[in-house]
Amino acid sequence: MNLRRLFAIVMKELRQMRRDRITLAMIVGIPVMQLVLFGYAINLNLRGLDTGIADQSNTAASRALVMDMVATGVIDPTVSATSPQQLMESLRRGEISIGVVIPPDFERRRFEGREAVQVLVDGSDTVVQSAAVQLAQLPLDTRPTDNRVVGSVGQVGPGQVSVVSFYNPQRRSAINIVPGLIGVILTMTMVLFTGVAIVRERERGNMELLIATPLSSSELMIGKVLPYAAIGLIQTTVILVLGTWLFDVPVRGSLLDVYLAGVLLILANLTLGLLISTRAQSQFQAMQMTFFVFLPSILLSGFMFPFAGMPKVVQWLAELLPLTHFLRLIRGIMLRGAGLTELWPDVLALIAFIVVMMTLAISRFRKRLD
Repeated sequence: MNLRRLFAIVMKELRQMRRDRITLAMIVGIPVMQLVLFGYAINLNLRGLDTGIADQSNTAASRALVMDMVATGVIDPTVSATSPQQLMESLRRGEISIGVVIPPDFERRRFEGREAVQVLVDGSDTVVQSAAVQLAQLPLDTRPTDNRVVGSVGQVGPGQVSVVSFYNPQRRSAINIVPGLIGVILTMTMVLFTGVAIVRERERGNMELLIATPLSSSELMIGKVLPYAAIGLIQTTVILVLGTWLFDVPVRGSLLDVYLAGVLLILANLTLGLLISTRAQSQFQAMQMTFFVFLPSILLSGFMFPFAGMPKVVQWLAELLPLTHFLRLIRGIMLRGAGLTELWPDVLALIAFIVVMMTLAISRFRKRLD
C-alpha cells in the first residue's frame, strides 16, 4: 500500500465533501438535530393536557379540588361544560384529552366514601390514559366546609376518583400506533418518490426533452404528482386492511373521511418532495434532504412521543409538519368516530400547506428553465 496515494484519495474525498453543502450540513446538522430533539423537545412526562371541567356542584370544596388538580401541572382547563355529555363531545372532536366531572352531590358522595369524581379520558392515546390514572391517584385536598356533615377531616380516598377510558379501554398500543403508521409510511415514501422525480429526469437527460414540449411548469408538476397519489392510496388501503385484520384496529368514522384525510397528506408530502427536487442537484442529495424532513416528522408530530409533553416552541414548530395534522385527523376519524367537518382546523392547515408548497415548487422550477 502506497501511503502517498492513500493520502491523495483521502484529501480528494475531504475536498469533495467540503464542496457538497448538503453533505457538510448533514455532518453538523444531524448530531445537532438529534441532540435538540431528544434532549430538549422530547418529554415523556405529560404536562398541560387540554382538559374540560364540568363542575355541577360548584361549591368551595369542588373548586378547591379543581385547583389542586391544576396545581399538579398535568391538566390545563380549556373547556368549561355543564354536563358529562358536553365533555364527551369535546373528547370526540379532539378538543380536549381529559374531562373532569364533579356531580351535584359531590359533598355527600365524598363523605360517604362513594365515587365522588369522574375523570373521562381519551384512551386512544395510552400515554394520556396513564397520565389520567396517575392524576386520579393523587392525594387531593377536599376538607369539609360544612360542619353539619358528620365525619372527620380527610382526603379523597381510594375508589372515590374513577377513570373512565373511551375508545381504547383495553389500553392496546396497536389501536394508537397503526393509524399513525399510515401517516409515517406515506410521509417516508411520498416525499422520497417526488424528491427524486425532477432530479432523475435531469440525470437521465430527459429534462431537455420536457422543456422542448409545450407543457407548462404547472402541468409538469401536477403530472408528476398524480401517479404517486394513486400509489399512496394503494398504500393506505393495504395498511387499513392489514391493521384491521392483524391488529383488530377499528374504523369508527366514515371510510370516505379516512381516504380524504389520506389524500390531503399524500398531496402535502408530494408537493414537499417536488420542492426538494427543484433544490437538489442529484438523487443522493434529494434523499439526504428527505431525511431532514422525515426525522422531525417522526419525533415531533406526536407519533412516538406525547405532543403535550413538548415545549411550546417545539409544538409551534411541529404545527408546520403535515404529519402532525394528519395524526389528529386519522386518529379522530378511526378511533373516535369524528368527521372531517369537526376537525376542520387540521384540514385547512393541510390544504394551506399543499397550496404553499406547490406554488413554491412551480416558481422554483420556472426559474430553472429561464
